[in-house]
Amino acid sequence: MTLFTITITMMLIRILGQAAKGRVASDDVLALLGFTSLNYLPIILILTGFVSVLLVVTRSYQDSEMVVWFASGLSLTRWLRPVIEFAIPIVVLVSLLGFFATPWAYRQSAEFRERFEKREDIARISPGKFQESAAAQRVFFVEKMSDDLNKVKNVFINSTRNGNITTVVSKEGTVETNEKGEKFIVLDDGIRYEETPDQSGFRIMDFDKYTAYIASKADMSGTNVSARSMTTMELMTDINSHKQGELLWRIGLPFMAILLILLGIPLGFVNPRAGRSFNLIIAVLLYMTYSNLLSFMQAYVVQKKIMFGLAWWPLHLIVALVIVLLFAWRLGVNSKYHPYVLLSSLKHKRLQGKEKQ
Repeated sequence: MTLFTITITMMLIRILGQAAKGRVASDDVLALLGFTSLNYLPIILILTGFVSVLLVVTRSYQDSEMVVWFASGLSLTRWLRPVIEFAIPIVVLVSLLGFFATPWAYRQSAEFRERFEKREDIARISPGKFQESAAAQRVFFVEKMSDDLNKVKNVFINSTRNGNITTVVSKEGTVETNEKGEKFIVLDDGIRYEETPDQSGFRIMDFDKYTAYIASKADMSGTNVSARSMTTMELMTDINSHKQGELLWRIGLPFMAILLILLGIPLGFVNPRAGRSFNLIIAVLLYMTYSNLLSFMQAYVVQKKIMFGLAWWPLHLIVALVIVLLFAWRLGVNSKYHPYVLLSSLKHKRLQGKEKQ
C-alpha cells in the first residue's frame, strides 16, 4: 500500500500538470489515473513480494530464530515451500496484469488522449489560459465561455501561416457550423494585426466580423498504435522488432517476480546485532539492476542488435544461478560448524554439566 500510494501520488501530480497545460481533459483525470495505476501495478507487486520475503527472513535472523532453526537440524531450503506458496498468487497476478490488463490500460489511456486531441480547438480551450491548437499553428486565449461552448468573450488568437504572423483580438464571438459540418468562430468588433516573415511590413485592421476556421485533428491521419497497447496475440502475429521487444518485457515479468522472491531467502541473512537497513538497500539496488537489465535487453531487441530467441532467457538464467550459488553458500555457512550453532551447542552442554553436578 505504501509503494502504491507513492506511485499514485506521483502519477496524480503528473496528470494534473498535463490537465493544467491543456494536454488532457480535466474530466479524464481519474480515468487516466486508474489506467496508469494498472500499468505500474505489476512492478509494484514484484517489488512488494521481494521486500516482503526479505524482511521476514531478516527479522528471523535478527530475533535469533534462525539460530534455533539451524540448531534443530532444519535446513534453509525448508523455507522454499512456504515462500513458493506465497509467491504463486503474486506471479499469477503479475502474469495476468502483464499479458492482459496492462495492454488494455495503455490502449484505453491512448484512446482518451486521442479523443481529447481530436476535439475542436474551441472545445479544448480552458477559459483564462493560453492554449495551442490541435494543428499546432495557432494559440487561443478566451477569458470567458458559455456552458454550451457557443459564445466566447475577450478572445485572443495568434496564428502562423506561410510565415505570416497574424494576431486577432476581439471582445466577443460565436461558434457556427456550416452545411458541410465545418465549424467556424465568428468574432465581433475586433482588431487584426498582420506581420510579414521578414518583418518589413505590418498592418492593423479593424473589423466588425471576422471568421476563423476551427481546424480539427480528426481530419488528420490516425496515430500510430504503440506496441504497449497491443494484445499479446497481436504481438505474436506479424512480428517485428518493436513487438518482440514488448513481448520480451511481458514474458520477463513473471520470471522476475518468482526469481526475486526466491532471492529474498538467502539474501535475508543479517547479524542479529546489526540493523536490517543494509539488506533493504541491497534489495532495492538488485531490483533496479534486474529491471534495468531487462529494459536493456528489450531495447537491444527493438534495435535489432540481438535476436529475440537469444535475448529473453539468459538474464533470468543468470539470476537463477546466482540464487543457487547463494543457497549453496548459505547452506555451507549454516552447517554444524556455524558459530551460532556451535555457541548454542556449547551452552547446551554447559547446562547439562551443571545439572549433573
